[in-house]
Amino acid sequence: MALFSKDIGIDLGTIWTRIAEDGQVILQEPTVVAIAVDELKIVSLGQEAQDMYGRVPDTLEVAYPLKNGVIADYEVSEKLLEYLIRKVSSPARIFRPRVMMSVPYGVTSVERRAVHEAALEAVKRDVFLIYQPMAAALGVDLPFHTPTGNMIICLGGGATQAAVMATYGIVSAETIRMGGLQLDDAIMTYIRRKFGLVIAQPTAERVKMEIGAAVPQDEERSIEIQGQDQVTGLPRPLTLTTGEIVEALQDVLSNVVETARRVLEKTPPELVSDIIDRGIALCGGASLLRGIDKLLTKELGVPAYLVDNPKTCVAEGTSLSLQPGVYAKIKRNLPPA
Repeated sequence: MALFSKDIGIDLGTIWTRIAEDGQVILQEPTVVAIAVDELKIVSLGQEAQDMYGRVPDTLEVAYPLKNGVIADYEVSEKLLEYLIRKVSSPARIFRPRVMMSVPYGVTSVERRAVHEAALEAVKRDVFLIYQPMAAALGVDLPFHTPTGNMIICLGGGATQAAVMATYGIVSAETIRMGGLQLDDAIMTYIRRKFGLVIAQPTAERVKMEIGAAVPQDEERSIEIQGQDQVTGLPRPLTLTTGEIVEALQDVLSNVVETARRVLEKTPPELVSDIIDRGIALCGGASLLRGIDKLLTKELGVPAYLVDNPKTCVAEGTSLSLQPGVYAKIKRNLPPA
């Protein structure tokens, strides 16, 4: 490993934080902390804290320091970043790395500054910011350096962002603070209302991943889960099918579709024509929901496709953005710190 620092990119997400170097992810950990309630002291971070979720006494709280893609707890986020950067930094390196941090499009100046200052405290060196759709475009090698239109939808854990880009910049974009966690919430609410059963978020996520879909499927899957009866408080099993989960997710997915539709409506006709030819790239963990590409294709009238690296493209793009030839061209379109 080189003695001098290299540039790294960090995708600080609501559910996962990923760190990349030279376009390759070198670390990924859950964006989770465990806190001793009485002492207000962090006792665990990352995967170790994630393993505690729903399994700790009242003296401990397992929490996500980010909400809807932005920092909700500044001090905890700073400690988490310090911990993760320390894991990827070699003692042999003389200097600490420069960092490019991703932020959701449309964040407020206060939210943006919180990310920047937390990263500055963690790395004690230069920190730059980039909008997540732009980083994702770099990570999947979309040709948005040309004057032709390229559209990408980032379906993250806490936010969904739709953006049209051309000539190294964002032409039109919109963000809604709904993502994978809201899909989980929708499943939990559906099960509670229809079956009188209370389940936790990890169970809802497992249901979503194993049998969930955005549109009815030819293959009807099923899963058996355990929950707590809302009336008796006792454990009770329940078998769910794909069709029921499709029904549960429709309200959240309709908001995603409407967001993408509004972005297309604000896009110049010449670029819309390019997007129809090129299609809409889908990325982010929630884009792995079965059939979401078919749903968007049907509702928008534009082909949508899942990229090859949906979970990691934002992190990979943040690291690529600091390459001298790229940074010089996108610098004017980066958000101010």
